[in-house]
Amino acid sequence: MARVIFYSKPGCKGGIKQKVLLTVAGHEVVAHNLLTEPWTVERLRSFFGDRPIVECFNRSAPRIKSGEVVPEKTDEETALLLMLQDPMLIRRPLIEVGERREVGFDVEKIDAWIGLKPVDKSFQEMSESLMKQDLQNCAHGHDHDHEHHQQGKCKH
Repeated sequence: MARVIFYSKPGCKGGIKQKVLLTVAGHEVVAHNLLTEPWTVERLRSFFGDRPIVECFNRSAPRIKSGEVVPEKTDEETALLLMLQDPMLIRRPLIEVGERREVGFDVEKIDAWIGLKPVDKSFQEMSESLMKQDLQNCAHGHDHDHEHHQQGKCKH
């Protein structure tokens, strides 16, 4: 099993589900607060691989929802500087296992990389249920009224 360094926003419902899924698969999850981590441009960029920077934004961030930051109109250098100033703009989670780093929680990709099958059969049903959920996007909107989320007031 792997030692997973996991950067997310504390209390994020999606992040909690992601960590549970990793834990029941037998991985050691070492959680860090993405919002208070002392990021550098180089270190942050290393999680994004060859992805276009537009794919590395947290679409639920208040500054994106309000239209203040438009990822499609932001060059990479500016985007990275904005993310350092306001870590809410960073797509979550950032995951590190050994030398490999990834952004987001693509269940199929992570399962192929380190495995997400539960080590204990008693967790099978819960694990299958979690793997069927959208663990890539902000879960906050599912628990509050839709209009609130649509208006960009989601602070998640």
